[in-house]
Order: sequence, then C-alpha cells, then structure tokens
Amino acid sequence: MDEKLSKKLRILADAAKYDASCASSGAKKRKASPGGLGSTTGAGICHAYTPDGRCVSLLKVLLTNYCLFDCAYCINRRSSNTPRARFTVEEVVRLTVEFYRRNYIEGLFLSSGIIRSPDHTMEELVRVAKSLRQDHGFAGYIHLKTIPEASPWLIEQAGLWADRLSINVELPTDAGLKAFAPEKDSGTIRRAMGQMRERITEAKEERRRFSPAGQSTQLIVGADAATDADVLQSSARMYGDYGLKRVYYSAFSPIPEASAALPIKAPPLQRENRLYQADWLLRFYGFTPLEVAEGGDGGMLDLEIDPKLAWALKNRDRFPADVNTADRELLLRVPGLGVRAVDRILKARRHTRLGMADLARLSPALKRARPFLIAADHSPLKLTDRADLREMLTPPARQLSLF
Repeated sequence: MDEKLSKKLRILADAAKYDASCASSGAKKRKASPGGLGSTTGAGICHAYTPDGRCVSLLKVLLTNYCLFDCAYCINRRSSNTPRARFTVEEVVRLTVEFYRRNYIEGLFLSSGIIRSPDHTMEELVRVAKSLRQDHGFAGYIHLKTIPEASPWLIEQAGLWADRLSINVELPTDAGLKAFAPEKDSGTIRRAMGQMRERITEAKEERRRFSPAGQSTQLIVGADAATDADVLQSSARMYGDYGLKRVYYSAFSPIPEASAALPIKAPPLQRENRLYQADWLLRFYGFTPLEVAEGGDGGMLDLEIDPKLAWALKNRDRFPADVNTADRELLLRVPGLGVRAVDRILKARRHTRLGMADLARLSPALKRARPFLIAADHSPLKLTDRADLREMLTPPARQLSLF
C-alpha cells in the first residue's frame, strides 16, 4: 500500500470508530461465484464476535470525512478542524478485496460524510457495493450507511447489493436533533426508515433479495438531556414502526473544540451497558420502556444493578412466582431466568411438579432467581420482603452466602 493511501486509511478508519451500528445478524448465505471472494454464514458477521464465539472483523471506514452538515456532536462536522481525507470508489473496492485476500477482514462497513449532495454521496456508496459484487464476485458481508435525504431509487439500489442498511437517528428526541443537528430533519429520517421497511417487507414476500439482514440505527447517549426512559421509548417506537433488527447505543464521547452546549464529560460507560440490557428486555421479555425505567429514578436506569433485577426489587408484590403455575409473562420477569430457561420450565412442568433440583438443571442462574420463586420443595420464606435483599444479591466482592 502506498503512503498516500495508507494515510487516507488511518484518517478514515479513525473517523468511523464513533459509529457503533456495524454488527450484523441474520444475513443470508450468499454463494460466491467461481473465483469469487468471501462468504457469509447464516448468523452473519459481527464487528467483534459471532454468536458461536468466533472473532471476526470488518473493514470499517468512511468514504470521506468531509461533510456539508455541522452537527454539534460529530467530530467530522463542517466546522471541525479534524484532518480530512477522501477515498475514491476504486480505492475502497481495492482495499476491501486486498484485505480479504490477506485474511484481514470478512466484510465491509461503509459510511460517509455528506459531500456535494446526499444523492451524490449515496450514489458513490452504492457504486462501491455494486463493484464488489459484480466486478469481483465478493460474497462477504456488506453494510452500507444510507443517507436519509437521498432519493428512494438510490436506497433501492443500495439494498440490492448490501446485506444490511442503516440510517442513524443519532439523538433520541426531536428536540435534541433540532438543537444539535439543525440541518437534519427527524421527519425525513422517519420517512426514509419507513420506505426501507416497505422495501424489505416487499422483497421477503416476493422472495427477492433486498437488504436481507434488515436495517438498524444508532442513538448517541449522553449528548443531550434525554433520559434513559426517553431513549428506550424512542427505541420501542422504531422497533414497532420500522421493524429494526437492532438499535445500537453509543455513549457520547467529548470531541475537540466541541460546542459549549455539549457536556464536558462523557456519560459513564455503564449507562450504555444498562441500555443494551434494557433493550433486550423490550425485545424479548415483554417489558415496556416505562416499566424498565421504573427500576431506576427520574427516568434513569440504576447503574449498579441490571434493569431486570432493579424492576423486580421495585415490584416485590408480584413475587414470589410459582414455577409450577405462574404464566410465562411473570416467569420471564424473574431475575436470573432467561427465555430458554422459561420455555424449558413450561415444557417440563406439563409432566411433573418441579423442585429446585429440576430448576438447577434448567437454569444456570438459579441463585439470583431463588428469592423470587416457589417450587415444589422451596418457599423463599419472606426473603422477597427483606430490606437488605438488594445487598444480598449484589455483594461488592464476596460470594453470596444467602442460601
């Protein structure tokens, strides 16, 4: 690699690090043509690890970090003094192919600042994906970050060549977006996400290929005054309205020469982690955003314990739950019981009354669940009502001696 291209790569790979929404799941297997490159497993490719534990990597870059927009929270905003660079379409294609041949990567995540116009930028992103597929037989994973202001036809073209498309909402409330990114319009973003959902749904019904791994988005946490409840309500709306595969949460990172309106310090990273846990409760455990936020105070999640345990401790009147008679909805809210464990319990109790030995075989996290459960040979003996239950379940650095 020549020095000029190497310098561009350093700048544009560093500029892309703030985008968290580059993991993938659900990409269908694509057969490489004879002499072609790459492959995609049914589980897709993640930026760090696949569900089976394999460590994989994507070439994660921007086409350019020049940008017409001046979003206050963005290091690549128009008024920033950050070093600038721009790849040609051919350079990104070449890097992707050569890095794959050297076994450095298994796919490409490509985003860009807005140059000339949204349509021009989107057209260049599409050209990269189309060239990789058509000219080089590349069958690896491709994720394109789309431009909401671009024409629907260009978004349609992007979906033909990419495995996943995404549009970053960035801030969880319209007020936050208006304050920190006034050149962006929340209505335009929502319309683009809605159009993308329609195309994905139509393609599935017609059994043709269009962004088979769906669409995702990213929310920046801690850049504005939005509470965790605001963030989760925004996520729930997007899951419901646009059928998103994932919402990614990225803790705001202070940037050089930032606007005075932005916070000086980054929010605790634990806040980002708790939001991911809360997001899981929304998607798979039947919680509503307000129920999840109820476990904390003032619309913020409890940073010391996970959201499910926090909710259970504030709703002790719902427990203990009898594993032999309680419905699935209540069992899913027991700390320590996952979806698989609950389904196993429901299946096993059809044939016998379950005791604690049975539950130990069905759930690997029984210790946390015990104060909230009744079994054939176990009653929590008012443990659920103990004032120090929180401390007993979350010791600082010693093993539990509760049982």
